[in-house]
Amino acid sequence: MELKVPKLKGIPFETAIIERYRRRESSVEEALIEMYLAGVSVRRVEDITEALWGTKISPGTISNLNKKAYEHIETWRTRPLSGDYPYVYVDGVYLKRSWGGEIQNVSILVAIGVSQDGCREILGAAEGMKEDRESWRSFFVWLKERGLTGVRLIIGDKNLGMLETIPEVFPDARYQRCTVHFYRNIFSVTPRNKMKAVALMLKAIHAQESKEAAREKALQISEKLQSMKLAKAAKKVEDGIEETLTYMDFPTQHWSRIRTNNTIERLNREIKRRTKAIGAFPDGQSALMLVCARLRHVAATSWGARRYMNMDHLFKPEENLLSDIIAG
Repeated sequence: MELKVPKLKGIPFETAIIERYRRRESSVEEALIEMYLAGVSVRRVEDITEALWGTKISPGTISNLNKKAYEHIETWRTRPLSGDYPYVYVDGVYLKRSWGGEIQNVSILVAIGVSQDGCREILGAAEGMKEDRESWRSFFVWLKERGLTGVRLIIGDKNLGMLETIPEVFPDARYQRCTVHFYRNIFSVTPRNKMKAVALMLKAIHAQESKEAAREKALQISEKLQSMKLAKAAKKVEDGIEETLTYMDFPTQHWSRIRTNNTIERLNREIKRRTKAIGAFPDGQSALMLVCARLRHVAATSWGARRYMNMDHLFKPEENLLSDIIAG
């Protein structure tokens, strides 16, 4: 669009719509950034701009605009944490990146905490390479240095590197293995025609009213699996059941929320849905920034505003809670 600018003596002219020296309206820049962060490929962004304005925005321009967005994202990613987070969910999401002419996996480690008021908060995300011990240790130390305190339970899939690091960085925290991942691990050695029956048996373990009852039920099911000639499945139940029962030492009102890693699995699916259009990232940093952009977007919705669980059950004795209910 060509604008005719009046010439005034001694008075700089400036419109009410476009600032001086600005060649592009800021909302256009924001729209381009949002398209890319939403998972729209650079080529697709070029096609959209050509259809709208009759000219293509170059990849270099989009890259420069993204640098502005990444500055804000990095500030959010490294913000200080305040207050205690009794429950922390952790997991890694794998994306593709180019490395020396080859396509390799890059892991982004993500942590979600439940604060003292019962709301979920995305605590941080960082590049984790192969989810090894050193990656998990660096990630946990980084969270702790930013102010993560009061961790009582860490919920996640079984990862040896993570398990070795938790006692070192968070000595007062306990570990809960996601029961869904535990089931999947057993299904990997179960014939397809017996999966339904095995699934019902496994669910019966975690439907018990106490840890002692669950242990007894697990022993019975292990014997049942042996009789069904599923020795490998029985062995996995015997070896792994205890680490899936940690949640039973916490308030019963929280059991359904803390025995699985579902809250972070849903976020991972959203991340993969948004990054699918990109294919392979040029490097791990760009993958991290796009993941953080999606996480920040989710955190700004009702997801992070509504109360996920009532933390009074954790911090107040049961008899005091009953008194509050009767009095209220």
